Amino acid sequence: MNSSPSPCHSGVLRGLASGLGISAIGTARIEPVEDAVVDSYRRWIGIGHHGDMSYLDRYHDIRHNPELLLPGARTIIVAAFNYYPSRIQRADAPQFAYYAYGRDYHEVVRDRLRRLSAEIESRWGGESRVCVDTAPLFERYWAVKAGIGIIGLNSQLIIPGKGSYFFLGEILTTLTFDHDSPIGGDCGRCGRCISRCPAGAISSDGSVNASKCLSYLTIEYRGDLPEGSNLGNHVYGCDECQKACPHNRNAKPTDIDEFTPSDEFLQLDIETLRNLDRDRFNALFRHSAVKRAKLEGLLRNARSLSSADDFVTL
Repeated sequence: MNSSPSPCHSGVLRGLASGLGISAIGTARIEPVEDAVVDSYRRWIGIGHHGDMSYLDRYHDIRHNPELLLPGARTIIVAAFNYYPSRIQRADAPQFAYYAYGRDYHEVVRDRLRRLSAEIESRWGGESRVCVDTAPLFERYWAVKAGIGIIGLNSQLIIPGKGSYFFLGEILTTLTFDHDSPIGGDCGRCGRCISRCPAGAISSDGSVNASKCLSYLTIEYRGDLPEGSNLGNHVYGCDECQKACPHNRNAKPTDIDEFTPSDEFLQLDIETLRNLDRDRFNALFRHSAVKRAKLEGLLRNARSLSSADDFVTL
């Protein structure tokens, strides 16, 4: 069956998505990104707040018009997957961001969206492309357009009543769906994420200086840490702004098994991390987002923490 200008029903789409661990799903019409968003992003890049993440300063044409990722694309389907863990590390352990507790989300989300994409093509035809944090898309912008949630002061997507511990993935399709509408409003702007940020990376206007953020420093930044860096007890990523957010008070643990941390991971301590060799690192993190930091980065971070007794509990 070929793509058709007649709208496909989002209600049927939600039925197809059931059983895939999708907590929220919505659709938006593919069109050029709003000029104000494009201009804001260019200013952010221009003042260097992206740090050394040079990939963020590429493919601007695609970021501004997702149809370039899939010629003829009419609809973007945005899906949110809960990763909030049912068990967490001890407070005296070197802390990993919750999103890295289980299997690499790129693998998990991509697999589930490919299954959904296959169901869509089987039912309605068309062409599609699955994107999971690797294509140059303004993911949170499109999540708002698709009625999934709102953007908080910390730049995280917040799903009302559910919080912000969610991965996003997208399906671009040449099919036309009846589109969802943004829900409107803001996060409440209480400012707790700003005051809780250990690096002072969040501004009152809702912009984030990624070059100061501990997630950037512990994951993306290569080489010796900048002088004066204080990681506290964060060895990979940082969740402090999310932990402080009132929207996460009622966060519920994920029911996606692949995101469940292993006992071995939860038992990691500072000495174990400091003494990791390549074989041990590969065994522990082969299917983990932690491999993004590489062994050298994780060792650098672990060795920058003086001792468990000196950890800063935020």
